[in-house]
This record gives sequence, structure tokens and C-alpha cells, in this order.
Amino acid sequence: MAEKKTAKTGAKVHRTYYIGTGRRKTAVARVRITEGKGQVVINGKPLEEYFHEDKDRAAVLGPLKVTDQLTRLDVFVTATGGGVTGQAGAVSQGLARAIKTMFSPADEQAPAFQRDQVTVIKTRRDEQKEREKAKAIPVKPAAPAPAEPATPLIPGGTPAAPATPTDPTAGMVKKLRDSGYLTRDARMKERKKYGLRGARRGTQFSKR
Repeated sequence: MAEKKTAKTGAKVHRTYYIGTGRRKTAVARVRITEGKGQVVINGKPLEEYFHEDKDRAAVLGPLKVTDQLTRLDVFVTATGGGVTGQAGAVSQGLARAIKTMFSPADEQAPAFQRDQVTVIKTRRDEQKEREKAKAIPVKPAAPAPAEPATPLIPGGTPAAPATPTDPTAGMVKKLRDSGYLTRDARMKERKKYGLRGARRGTQFSKR
């Protein structure tokens, strides 16, 4: 679904998708997000039809609510393996990773995939060549900057602290990390042991 046709002209509109993979227990979810109106589709079904419990829906929508992107992104998921709870956790982590990729700086951003893979590869190669050319060009020493004015004083006579620019993108990634959506939940079902009835449960003692 990398492209869609408009209703009036019928022309194809290319959509850029950002990909993230999430895992929980034995479930794996591959998540693709793109700019949209808040549509969430999992294995071809809407979120309400795929997950019937509120806790599973809340786990899936958690990263979107934390970053305030609930009505701004379309989410398409392919989930395999595990059970209902495992797939919900996997979708949550994959969605958080995809959002992180989407809002990361361009230097740290993973490649976004479109329908035309050749164009993407060509673009990445062109960017690499431009970086190599920029490194080869000698950099001229910059002219000395003019002296900055003294730090302004507040009415009490104490120098005012300089304003630090805030980056909303870094704030989104920090919210996801602080909320735990980017952390892989390592809890798994422990395997059964030889000679025991379960992972640690032994056989019942019989006196006679």
C-alpha cells in the first residue's frame, strides 16, 4: 500500500512508510506507519476486531497517545506467533520504534521504504557521493564572529540565564523511552525440565 489513487484525477500518490519491528514472548510484529488520519489495521483487520480486550487495545495505542499522534498516523501491522497478549506487546514496541525512526534526525534516521525501491537505493547512493565530495573540498577558515553583547541583567542585578532551544523531536523519543515502549520485554515462558512436571514443579511425593 505504498501508493494510492486520488478520487478525482486517478493519479498515483506515493506514500512514505517508516518501519519498526517489535517482539514480545514468541510474537513478532512488523509495523509500518505513514501520515494519515489514525487508521490502525492489524493482519487486514481493524484494531477493534483484532483485539477484543481494552488492555490489548490500550497497549497498541499507547505509543500514539504518548506522542500525541493518535489522529495523525496510519498504522499497518503484520503480527505472527505468540498469543493475544504477546502480539499486543509486540505491536506496541514495533510502533514505538517506527515513530522513533520517523521523528529522528536525518543523520540517525533509518531508510524509509517506498514502492520504487530502485529510487530509494539511488537516492542513498547519491547522498553518499555528495558527502564524499563535501569532505574532499577544503574548508576555508571562517571570519571571526563579532563580539557578542554582554549577558543582560534582570532587574535584581543577576545575569539572566540564556534561553536553550527545545527540540520537539527529541522530546518525543524521550517520552517513548521513559514510558518503556522502546524496551524489549525479556520475560519468556521457562522451558520444561527433564524429570519434572513443569519448569520447576516436581512430581508429587508418595509415601506408599
